[in-house]
Parts: sequence; structure tokens; C-alpha cells
Amino acid sequence: MKLVVVESPAKAKTIEKYLGPGHKVLASYGHVRDLPPKDGSVNPDEDFAMDWEVYGDKAKQVKAIADAAKASDTLILATDPDREGEAISWHVRELLAKKKALPKDVRRVTFNAITKSAVLEAMAAPRELDHDLIDAYRARRALDYLVGFTLSPILWRKLPGAKSAGRVQSVALRLIVDREAEIERFRAQEYWTVSARFAATGQEFTARLVELDGKKIDKLTLGDKGSATEAKKAVEAGHFAVASVETKPFTRNPPPPFTTSTLQQEAARKLGFSASHTMRVAQQLYEDGLITYMRTDGVQMAGEAISAARKAVADRFGSQHLPDKPRQYTSKAKNAQEAHEAIRPTDFAMEKAASGDHGRLYELVLNRALASQMAAARLERTVVELASDRAKLRATGQVTLFPGFLALYEEGRDEKADEEDGAKMPHLAKGDRPDKLGVDAVQSFTQPPPRFSEASLVKRLEELGIGRPSTYAATLQTLKDREYVRLEKNRFIPEESGRLVTAFLERFFEKYVSYDYTAELEDELDDVSGGRMAWLKLLEEFWRDFKPKAGEVMEQKPSEVTAALDEFLSPWLFPDKGDGSDPRLCPACGNGRLALRGGKFGAFVACSNYPECKFTRKFGQGGDAAATSSEPADLGEGIMLKSGRFGPYVEQGEKRASIPKDVQIDLEWAQKLLSLPREIGSHPETGELITASIGRYGPYLQHQGKYARLTSTAEVFETGMNAAVAKLADAASGAGKGRGAAREPLAVLGAHPESAKELKVMEGRFGPYVTDGTTHATLPKSADPKAVTLDEAVALIDAKAAKGPVKGKKAPAKKKAAPKKAAAKK
Repeated sequence: MKLVVVESPAKAKTIEKYLGPGHKVLASYGHVRDLPPKDGSVNPDEDFAMDWEVYGDKAKQVKAIADAAKASDTLILATDPDREGEAISWHVRELLAKKKALPKDVRRVTFNAITKSAVLEAMAAPRELDHDLIDAYRARRALDYLVGFTLSPILWRKLPGAKSAGRVQSVALRLIVDREAEIERFRAQEYWTVSARFAATGQEFTARLVELDGKKIDKLTLGDKGSATEAKKAVEAGHFAVASVETKPFTRNPPPPFTTSTLQQEAARKLGFSASHTMRVAQQLYEDGLITYMRTDGVQMAGEAISAARKAVADRFGSQHLPDKPRQYTSKAKNAQEAHEAIRPTDFAMEKAASGDHGRLYELVLNRALASQMAAARLERTVVELASDRAKLRATGQVTLFPGFLALYEEGRDEKADEEDGAKMPHLAKGDRPDKLGVDAVQSFTQPPPRFSEASLVKRLEELGIGRPSTYAATLQTLKDREYVRLEKNRFIPEESGRLVTAFLERFFEKYVSYDYTAELEDELDDVSGGRMAWLKLLEEFWRDFKPKAGEVMEQKPSEVTAALDEFLSPWLFPDKGDGSDPRLCPACGNGRLALRGGKFGAFVACSNYPECKFTRKFGQGGDAAATSSEPADLGEGIMLKSGRFGPYVEQGEKRASIPKDVQIDLEWAQKLLSLPREIGSHPETGELITASIGRYGPYLQHQGKYARLTSTAEVFETGMNAAVAKLADAASGAGKGRGAAREPLAVLGAHPESAKELKVMEGRFGPYVTDGTTHATLPKSADPKAVTLDEAVALIDAKAAKGPVKGKKAPAKKKAAPKKAAAKK
């Protein structure tokens, strides 16, 4: 018998069906062992010896694999085709050797897609384990362990409230914190744009002022209303004629098929998926044989896949949408490695597959892969300049001559594109005098750099060469789990704990959170996986510098660490006020100096005159935020700012209001918070009042005892009637999907051929399922519930019925009867 070991049970069932008799396929359920989270799991003094431990919940599965291996003459390790898959195969082999259950014949096979042809082809071409990839895996695990288990104890002792640090996690956090600091340093500049609206041949267009009295008008040239008004008058008084028309044709080529990181970025932009959700859904599509392996840096497709894609394009759009030659792509990503195929469908003829999020992600993968083999889009950009005696205006437009790949797919953007470039233009010639409809002067302000979204952060990490695309989802999830960051409107905002940890690491471990060093270390790990560097040498060089640095910081007193952070963070905590006054001067006593302090629950700012002056300010409020103190502060109009057991709050007479995290408190905000609940108005259908307020679980709407959540404090005061009605309706429809609600079947399939019971497809708490009223069988996650056939439903019901009912919990033991003697005494 041949024992085949794969990673997931879904793959095991499919592959066993493909291989037929003589093969037993078992799943390892991912990694079977890891470094235990305790000191000594990696011993640098003994050539970085690693003490591996089987996961507690995997012991039963490891025993099943070992028992099957003893009865087999061949072991085929068929885990995923990447570094982690190679490592899992190595772990299984090592464990079986330790248990003396390793067959003599051991083979390693990999396949990029779970289709019968791909699996059988891989089985016919086995190879040895790739020890370079295994060494790179061991080096990476050792590095992550040594960084985490060296830095984390230092953080716990020197920085109360900090939870952990990690090699890639801390650098990703630094990116978020650095961007927030950029935003805080940003000072908006006023500027005005003057433009005129014209019409020609029945079509309107807009032209922007670019020159006045021979001087070029840049974005910030008109910096106030006065200069904008003068410019507007000059344009209004001018008689404009077309001075020049310049038309430039250009082409746009399609993007390559998806890699791991570009899939995460596009799924975030277009579908609103988090990186971790994208990877979960893609994993299930891969296991169901619908797409190729989803952890890859490669952008190329196999020859037969390119041919299939070109045929599908010709069938759907016609041969004019095909380029003369198949398109070939090469990866531009830094540190691209493990050259697998790009992510693509296994069958290009299948336009729809699965349902829900699975169906949406499948369609995204299909469209991107098809578009990569389509013809370029041909466009034409037109620039028209109009001149008067004093002013020159410019209008820009774009026309699509041939859509090419844009007929199917257009890549998403993290930020909005310039709408002016895409405007349509009428046909104009030099000397034409279009009708002037009006002139506008619009005030604007420069905008700070945007906060990172999941898509833009993944893109930036990849550009810097930090970490591996396959680990980004877990890295971002860790930052959220540690509460170092929060997501608001799909943008990352650092929490005060995240800022403090980043400041600590930048001050004391600057090298190890620098972007260049982290990328260089990634290069070295790639050298190990390519056989160009010994993994132990990499670890020795790292540990030689890192260990003494960690020891040096550990020896410092917490007060010394706080003093160093006080100096390091001084520009942020105590920014220059611009009036020459001391930014550290205590606002309460007037002569004490403010400084950073460490406490049981984290860092805060306090006065040097403590305990006489008990002024304090939360660390996360920064230098120009309103202060909170153990003694009340008067905000004006009888409103006091106080600090209580559950944080700061405002008080006016007998009324109190807590201060939400997303509010920088001042008199205006205090008045708003104390005015709650806010009355939005009467519901147009019921006539009952709709109110907005803030409760224990955050901001919300209320109507007739029913609630709808809001996403921010600002929404409490900005939500109008239309939005409120829509949000309440959405919340009501969502609430109606609970257990007790009556549900219509997704599909009625017909009668079971033996029992004659009617088979239906229903939507359940854990996904769609088929039922005959007695037996329920869950559908595969990638199956389209509306496309299930009667035969498929019968097979699922029969298979579920054959397994018998789920075993329930043991009945509680009956109480023993009282001894007879005791009963007699009573």
C-alpha cells in the first residue's frame, strides 16, 4: 500500500478518488509540530538546536499517520508546493523516523492544482525533499523565535502594558506609526482653482486656469480668496479662442495574473475582504480544485493555461481582443522566489463557480487571468489650450478607441484617480470660439498622506521586500489582535500602545526595526532557500550582534528607559507652541515641568511637582490635545473635564458623558456629547422618533426599541434621515436571519428516489446545506447552492445518513443512593 500525506482533509478526499485502489490518503491538518512557546526551544549555544513539540490537538492524527505508515511500503509526501509545505513534509518524515514507522521508499511530490491530470502527472515525477527550502524554514522559525522570546520579556519588564514584538510584525507596525506621524506633522495649505465651463457642438467641458498675465499658475499659486477673485474676474472678462489642440494616442497593457500579494490588494479594494479572509477563501477554492495554488510570487502561467485563456477570450469577446502573440510576464517584486505559476482558474471555460464570497473571489481570479492574455486598450488623450489677452486655460480629456482588456477588467486603485483626465471632449480645432457658460473659483486645502489600508500596506511591505506575501495576512491580524492598531473605515490607526512599542524599539533596537535591515535579512533567507548561504551562518551573524544589544537594554532600569523615551518622543509629546513658551510647562500648577512617566497600566505624562500637583495626561493624547487630570479642568460654560475609574469624562451639573477614543475633547465636543441623545426626526413610515447616541458598545441609532450600529462618533452627529432609515432597515433585515426566522429554501430539487422525501437546499448558520427534513448534509464551501442537482443532493444525503447520527454527550452520572445504614438512621 502507498500512504499519501497531504495538508487538508478536503484535499485528501479528492486526491484519494483520483489515485484509486492501493493508495491511502491522510491529512496532516497543517503543521504537526512547532517550537514550544517557552525558553530554550532554540539553543544558540548548541548550534541553534531546536526542540520541536507535537501540537496537542495533532497527537491523534500523527498516530493515525504513523499506524498507516507501518502498514505501507511507500510514503508519498504531497504537501503544498512552497517553503511551508516542504517543512510539513520534513516534520512528518522526522516524526515517523523517530517512531520507527518510516517506510523504506519515501517520495516527495508537488502539484500546483488539484485536478486529476495535475495530481497524476506529479505522482509520476517524484523527487527528494528540498533541504535548502527546509533550512530556510528552520532559519526563519529560529529568527522569529529568538526575536520574539528575547524582545517580549524586555517589553514586559521595561514597558508596562506592552504585549509582544516580532521580526516582521514590528516593522509593519512602524510603517503605520510613521504614517500617522506624517499626518500629524502635516499642515494644510489653502489654495484656489479657477476654471471656466464651455460648450461646443452641444457638449460641455471644463478648462482650468494655467497662466495669467504671463505667469504660470501652479496648484498653490492662488493661496487666498483675494487672488482667486482677481483671477476669476480676468477669466470672466476674457474672450477665449482655441490656441492649440494636441491629440496623443497611447496604449494600456493588462496587468499580469494574480500573485499572493496582488490578490490580497485587489480583494481588499474591490470586494472589501481582509487579507486573512482572502487567504481563507482562496485556500478553499484551491482545495476544491477551482484555482491553482494561492501562495506564489510568480506571474507566469503554464503554456496550456495560456492557450486555454486565449481560447476563452476569443469565445467571449472575439479574436480582435487577442494580441498576436501570447503574453509572457516576469515578476518585478523584490525577492521574488519559489517560481510557481500565478493564481489562475484550473478551467477557463468555467465562468461561474461557487457562491457568496467564494464565487466573488473566483470571478476576480478568472477575470484577472483572462485579462492578462487580452489585447492592449487603445486610448487617445486630448489637450486643448484656450487663450485670451490675459489668461490661458487648459482642458484635458480622454477617449477609448478600443477597450481591449478593459472590456473585462480594470485594476483597482488605492486612491481616487484624477477625474479631469477621463473627461470627454468635443471635437475642437484651432481658432474655434466655444461658448463660455460660467467661471468658478473653488477653495481647497492640501490633504495629508492617506492612512494605510490593508491593500496599500501589503503593497508597501512587498515594495520594501519585508516579509513574505504568504505571511502578510497573519502579520496584520497579529497587530489587530494585540490591539496595537485599530481599523476605522478600512484604514489603520495606531493605538497608543502601538506607538509606545514602536518608539521603544526605534530608540533601543533601531537596527532591527529599520526597513533596510529587515529587507536585507529577507534577502539572506532567500539565499538560504537558493542554496547560496548556510542557515547556521545566518543565525550566528544575527545572534552575535542581537544578544549583547538585548542584554544591554535588559540591564537598564525602567526609569532610565522612560527617561530615554521621554527625550526620544519629546517633539511629539511636547511640540513647540510657536509663541516662545515652554511646551513642558504644567498647565495646572504653572511652574512644574511635564515628563513621560511609566505606570502599572502603561505610560502617561505627569507634572514634576507630584504629589503637590496631581496633573496627568494620557500618553496617546499627544502634545496639543486637551489634558486630563485627577483634578477637574474647566472647559468653559460650567463644563468640567474629569478623570474617573473608566477614563476621562465631561460633566455639567448632574449630566455626564464619557469621552470616546476617537474624540479630541474641547468645549465644542463636550457640548455635543452632553447633548446626547440626538433627535434625528420622525421615521417617515412609522412616525416614531429616531435618535442617535453612544452606549456601552459604541455609537448607535434607535427606533422603536430596535438598534443599528454606527461606525464612529462623528456619525452620531452627522447621520441624516435618509441614511438613518437605510441603516435601520439593513439592521432589521440582518436580524431577521436568526434561528427563529422562517426561511425560504434556496432551491427545491425534487423527491428522493427511495424515501420519496422532498430534497431542498437551505441557508444555514454555517453555510448552505441539503435536507430531506430529517438528515442535513452540508454543501462543499465552493459549491453553488442554486446549481446543485438532484443526484448530487441524493449522494450527499445518503452519505450523511450512512454515517449515522452524531454521538451526543454522555448523560450525567446518576447520584449514588445513600448507604442503607444512613437511611435506617434517618
